[in-house]
Amino acid sequence: MTPPASAVPEHQAETGATTGGGCPVRPGGSAVPLSGPEFHTEPHVVYRAMRNEHGPVVPVELPGGFPAWLVVGYRELHQVTSDGELFPRDVGLWNQWGNVPDDWPLLPMVGRPMPSIYFTAGAEHRRHAAMVGHALEEVEHFELRQDCEELADRLVDDFCERGTADLITDFAVPLPVLVLARLVGFPDEDGARIAEVLRDLADGGPGAQEAHLRFGEHMGRLLAARRAVPGRDVASRMLAYPGEFTDQEYVLDLMAITAAGHLTTADWIGNSLRLMLTDDEFAVALSGGRHSVAEAMNEVLWEECPTQILAGRWAARDTRLGERSIRAGDMLLLGLGAANTDPHIRQHLATAGGPSGRGGNGAHMAFSHGEYRCPFPAQEIAEIIARTGIEVLLDRLPDLELSVPARELVRRQSAFLRGMTALPVRFSPVRSTGDFS
Repeated sequence: MTPPASAVPEHQAETGATTGGGCPVRPGGSAVPLSGPEFHTEPHVVYRAMRNEHGPVVPVELPGGFPAWLVVGYRELHQVTSDGELFPRDVGLWNQWGNVPDDWPLLPMVGRPMPSIYFTAGAEHRRHAAMVGHALEEVEHFELRQDCEELADRLVDDFCERGTADLITDFAVPLPVLVLARLVGFPDEDGARIAEVLRDLADGGPGAQEAHLRFGEHMGRLLAARRAVPGRDVASRMLAYPGEFTDQEYVLDLMAITAAGHLTTADWIGNSLRLMLTDDEFAVALSGGRHSVAEAMNEVLWEECPTQILAGRWAARDTRLGERSIRAGDMLLLGLGAANTDPHIRQHLATAGGPSGRGGNGAHMAFSHGEYRCPFPAQEIAEIIARTGIEVLLDRLPDLELSVPARELVRRQSAFLRGMTALPVRFSPVRSTGDFS
């Protein structure tokens, strides 16, 4: 059914013309479609054009014709993420549910009302966050680094003797999921299967919902195994946490931990390596020691943050934001990548002393902000995985260079996620670590 005008965002409530999703739009199509090659190639140019034409809050259209607001202003994004009462992460508030087909490809990303850390709000969210946060805080960082080094060495061993590799499929993508699988409680041999499921899920194509079901089945089997034989892992610590949680809640929270940590960390690694191979100044920063690696990777979170757009927040009542009239139930998409390039924040950083995005400034929005941001222990885990992986790779293969022109590199076909589909390199072949035993 078509929602009443009072339930439709301002930019789509002024005419009865409809898109394929049954959502009214203005004549001339003023809503910006969140699709197209420009999002994959030069998103900063797209965000600048959006900001110039529409201001800090942009009327956009999701695939299927669904209306939303994309928040591209840093100050406005800070306002939205700081006010969990006015803009909760409560997908049940969405005023478009009457139009959403069961097979909508973005459903796994947007979500449905369900009892997990990612799709609850208020006190219920805090209950889940306390349990998940406790389980992640207990991760021993020294052991985590050891696991990362071991698994990174194992991956490098698979290609180091041939002198060529695709650093995305051979390294950046498998490393985080192998580490996270071990961290959560899976045996090492299950890591590759989970990586495949998460790739299908992130693509948002026809197989996304089936991949989501398979992902849940993996977590259900893990939960049963850890209930029978507890271990020193996240799943076991979640089960031991005091409080009443259903098996569905445990499974959904484990899915959130693994999915959120996998592809974003893989893209953090991949984007860092791409810059190293295409930007001389960045390459020097990465090769300058452990401290400079951390600062260089922090710059990637400013310039090439893996999650460009995050769904989302939903207005609890009619309000104003960035001179826009936001209606109750409107979806607000968090333009994390756009906010990081907002000229207002860049000017502020420059005035504060130092180039924007450099020098370890952590005010970027790559992990979101506020009550629903990525939990701090999860941020630490992602940083350890990405940084350790890059250090191992550069130590083992110090003469990496692209094997194709930089202009031929292709990014993932997504407006929401920013990562490479391939990163082909060549290097001097070296012996595997197993050859020294």
